[in-house]
Amino acid sequence: MNTPADLRYAKSHEWVRMEKDRATVGITDHAQTELSDVVFVDLPKPGRKVNAGEVIATVESVKAASDIYAPVGGEITEANAALASDPGLINRDPYANGWLFRLKPTSAATDHLLSPDQYSASLQK
Repeated sequence: MNTPADLRYAKSHEWVRMEKDRATVGITDHAQTELSDVVFVDLPKPGRKVNAGEVIATVESVKAASDIYAPVGGEITEANAALASDPGLINRDPYANGWLFRLKPTSAATDHLLSPDQYSASLQK
């Protein structure tokens, strides 16, 4: 399983990449594997303010629908428009082209999120 070292992870299987004044969010390689073929994504609209832990999106696959939680709070600045026509990007490239949304975080703190090692260990339980 792929768990990039430059990311932080939520127990609910979202990842976050902090970049200056924005955070990019997606679902982990583990999550996309469990979902299998993603067929639809309902993403948040730019301008929406969210709290960490709030349900913010839905990913639907041939197996099930899964809620996506905001790993950090802030204001949505962008949703990945490419997913509307090609939701399978989440399966093929979960950490790059398959990102879900970007937000301007209210805080740069990610202490509540898991390190790559902690996330990997949580999957072994």
